[in-house]
This record gives sequence, C-alpha cells and structure tokens, in this order.
Amino acid sequence: MSETGKLLWLAALLAFGWLLWLLAPVFSPFALGALLAYLGDPAVDRLEEFGLSRTLSVALVFLLMFLLGICLLLILIPLLEQQLALLFRKIPVVVDWFQATLIPWLLDFTGMERDWFNLDQLRQSLTTHWQQVGMALGKLLIRASTSGQAIVSWLAYLVLVPVVTFYLLRDWDHLVARIRELVPRRHEPVVSRLARECHEMLAQFLRGQLTVMLILGVIYSVGLTLAGIDLALLIGMLSGLVSFVPYLGVIVGMVVAGIAALIQYHDLLHLALVGLVFGIGQAIEGMVLSPLLVGERIGLHPVAVIFAVMAGGQLFGFFGVIAALPVAAVLVVLLRHLREVYLNSRLYLP
Repeated sequence: MSETGKLLWLAALLAFGWLLWLLAPVFSPFALGALLAYLGDPAVDRLEEFGLSRTLSVALVFLLMFLLGICLLLILIPLLEQQLALLFRKIPVVVDWFQATLIPWLLDFTGMERDWFNLDQLRQSLTTHWQQVGMALGKLLIRASTSGQAIVSWLAYLVLVPVVTFYLLRDWDHLVARIRELVPRRHEPVVSRLARECHEMLAQFLRGQLTVMLILGVIYSVGLTLAGIDLALLIGMLSGLVSFVPYLGVIVGMVVAGIAALIQYHDLLHLALVGLVFGIGQAIEGMVLSPLLVGERIGLHPVAVIFAVMAGGQLFGFFGVIAALPVAAVLVVLLRHLREVYLNSRLYLP
C-alpha cells in the first residue's frame, strides 16, 4: 500500500471515530441491540440446525429473551426498591455505629485526642447534607421524568432496542457475509483470521463472563440472605456486577457485607458467615464457573478492564460503557497481531 493510501485509511478511521464521538448518545440503543443480537445469534444458528427457518428461530429466541427481560424486571426492580428503602432507613443506624464504635476505636488505636474529631458536628453535617441531597435528587428525578427529552429517551430504549435486536438477529449472517465481501481479496485471509480470533475472544468474555456475573450475584445474594444480612440482594448483585474485574467483586462484597454484618449484629459469628459465603462463591467461580463458561483467560489485565470502562464512559457515555470491554478485547487481538508483524519486520530483526 502506498503512503497516500495509508494516509487515506488513517484519515477515514479518524473521521469515523470523530463521527462515533458526535453520535454517541444516539448509538446507545443500537449498541445495546447489537450486543443482544450477538449474544442470541448462536442460539438462532442452533435452532436452524434442527430444521427451523431463520425467521422462526429468530422469533423463538427473541421471545425467550424478551420474556427473560420482563421477568427480571418484574422480580428484581421491586426487590431492589425494597433494599434501597431499607438502606435509606439504616443510614442513621450506620452513623450511630460510626459514632459509638468505629471512630472511638480508631481514635484509641491511633492515640489521637477525642476533641480533634467532633462527632456531633459530623453527625449533624451528614444529616443536613443527606437531606439536601435527597431533596435535590427528588427534584431532579421529577424534572427528568417530566421532560420531553427524558420521555423520548425512554421511548427510544423501549422501542428501538427490541426492534434493532430482532432485525439484527434475522440478518446477522447476511450482514457478516456482506462485510466479508467488501474486504480486499489479498487481505481477506488475514482479516478473516483476526475476525475469527476476535469473535472467539468476545464469545469467551461476553457470553461466559456475563453468565458468571449473574450466577455469582445469585450465589452471594442467597448466601447473604441465609446468613441473615438485611441488604443481601443489594450487596450480592453489586458484588456480581463488579466481578468482571478479577477479585474486585469478592473484595467489594466482603467489605460491604462485613460492615453491614457488624452494624446489624455486633458479633464475629455473622462476620465469619459473610467470609464463608464469599469464600464458597470464589471457590465455585474459580473451580467450576470460569473454567466451564469462560475458558482460558482472554488476556485483559484487571487494570486494563477498569481503564477501558472508565475511558469508554468518559468519551462516549453509556454507549462507551457498553462497548468498552468488547472494544478492549478486540484491541487485544489486534495488538497481538501487530506484535507478530513487528517481530517479523526489519525494524526488529538484525
């Protein structure tokens, strides 16, 4: 390829990235629909192998995904609402526990004078500011729910995501074949190999890791409920959600659940039960879930995962958060290919 051609390709990529950045708010429902279609395409292909037509297979998979989404919303939203209401009611209890137990212990442990830390002033300040924050959030939610832009956004998600998912599921194989036809023939073997590796990595990470996150959330929630923790569902789902970073979910869950157990029971027994719950969950994840559902590690360092999510959210908002990890996984494959090219180039060889 000539230097002019390389510059044209670079300019085209920069223009495409700039266009994505400008249209990021619009792309969110399309990105979510594409993600759901990508996750559902293997099930559609499997139904086609049993002799069903593509349209009927898509309809069955789409109906199953829709029913699962509705069931999760109908079950999880009321439960999470109850847990959040319980959390708000427990805030004064948490403040009292900090004031009566934790802060005096810290002051005695560090040898600081008690006058250095005005507990009553801190309590009053927290109560006042929490009430102000609550009132501000209430006004913000009322304005957001009544604004035209918010209504349009919600309608876009409620209507566009299912429509985009259905049509992409129906035409997925056709779209992939069309894109493959556009690749220059002399580059087609390399591009097909890279696309296959990207697909394998995305399948490993997305389908496997999302399933692991969901199962871990259920394990932690059920275990903490059996241990008698009031905020079991909220803590369990939070721990499962952040478990895409290795060991982050179990660390966050143990810290939050441990504090909740100490505040609620003031003993070491329930603290040990919390440790047992997360120990069992970590053992199941390491010995069963990850080897069975995720397979080999995809090569994304935990720091790279955190940076990818934060950078995607900063640059492209919600669309960036959705696309951050898939894009990072694809970049890992491309960087491996560039490394091979570099090691075999004249720049590296003597």
